[in-house]
Amino acid sequence: MSVRTKIVWEYAPAPESTDHVRLREDYGLFIGGEFRAPLDGRREPTINPATEEPIAQVAWAGEADLRAAVEAARGAQSAWAALPGRERGKYLFRIARLIQERARELAVVETMDGGKPLRESRDVDVPLAAAHFFHYAGWADKLSYGVGGRSVAPMGVVGQIVPWNFPLLMAAWKLAPALACGNTAILKPAETTPLTALLLAEIIQEAELPAGVVAIVPGDGATGAALVRSEGIDKFAFTGSTGVGRDIQAALAGKKIGLTLELGGKSANIVFEDAALDQAVEGIVNGIFFNQGHVCCAGSRLFIQESVADEVVTKLWDRMGRLRVGDPLDKNTDVGAINSAEQLERIEALVAAGEEEGAVRRSIACDVPERGYWFAPTLLTEVSPAHRVAVEEIFGPVVSVLTFRTQAEAIEKANNSRYGLAAGIWTDKGAKAFEVASALQAGVIWQNTYNHFDPTAAFGGYKESGFGREGGPAGLRPYLRVS
Repeated sequence: MSVRTKIVWEYAPAPESTDHVRLREDYGLFIGGEFRAPLDGRREPTINPATEEPIAQVAWAGEADLRAAVEAARGAQSAWAALPGRERGKYLFRIARLIQERARELAVVETMDGGKPLRESRDVDVPLAAAHFFHYAGWADKLSYGVGGRSVAPMGVVGQIVPWNFPLLMAAWKLAPALACGNTAILKPAETTPLTALLLAEIIQEAELPAGVVAIVPGDGATGAALVRSEGIDKFAFTGSTGVGRDIQAALAGKKIGLTLELGGKSANIVFEDAALDQAVEGIVNGIFFNQGHVCCAGSRLFIQESVADEVVTKLWDRMGRLRVGDPLDKNTDVGAINSAEQLERIEALVAAGEEEGAVRRSIACDVPERGYWFAPTLLTEVSPAHRVAVEEIFGPVVSVLTFRTQAEAIEKANNSRYGLAAGIWTDKGAKAFEVASALQAGVIWQNTYNHFDPTAAFGGYKESGFGREGGPAGLRPYLRVS
């Protein structure tokens, strides 16, 4: 009797070259259509989290710089708003096409600056960023149709702060609808990932957008706080932590300034016994390990029906063992580097707290580079709904497993959160999916998939996950005065 030898296929390294990347050694602030030195800010290096090596020096804006940005935006706003919508749409279309033309470079820089795997930057972030500009280019001359045929006018000068997990994509989410509606914008990228926003500034120059219509002013939390409190801002949009969102809301309370907040999440991914379990496992992996779990809507609370819990956990652990962790520039990498030392410390602290409270930790065995910030994909079982790992946003590659017996229990446990950003439902029964979705307190709900985004669809949350919507025609409303 012959015995067949089991073949184990290993992936050879497939690193993406960085030779084609055209980065400056030093970036200024983008104000008034040009890069300029900071007036009262400072310069800081931006660090590659996979190597801990500096990539470039970046200017951080001070209060005088922000005043200059607001003045330039205010000066350009009336002329920009007066352009026919079709003409504004042409500018957005140019930006979208230029993003596509520089897609390879943008993907590599996004990976270098943020640590996410190249295949995610290349296949998700950059194409979706271009798609958002294309989408809102089409809306620029149809604004009243997006609000039920009512009369509209732009808000004016818009302040925007984007997070470090999707720097280019979040910039597109915010800039594209704001510009389509006739606003001018001042965008502050995160201090750890400013580079693709600054490359977007170069694209804006190449598209010949009128000077002052967009300002890009990197900086840390102090810069963001100063921008929120700047005189002359008519509307503010923020994506980031719930704590900072509270501070922004308090700072703007009582002022006639529009506000959109897209904040944290502790999203439920619910697997029923009638689901296609292998498909569900792939969705669980994509829901929590995509971008190292640095996703506000990550499916970090996994609810599995008791009758299939052991089977799903076994399949999930087996699938996790095949995840490739390492060099983000390698095209075969599934899980890249944690964005910063600070975020790594938070992940480690919360996982340790989970173990202290009784959760059982399983982390995959993987070889990672000696330098850089790394955390192995981790599965936590025997988790109680009261455990910190089931309550607090970890924002890392960690999934907490809980179980349920009935549909009603699944709904009650999923809604037992101060957050309400997203959820996933895995079932072969369409009626069950609709019934559960209607009962869940979440802004975005996926059925038999997870982390699928489209510029035509609205995104946003409830409760402490914020308010307002981005994407689709709903994304126009926050940037318009409607009468």
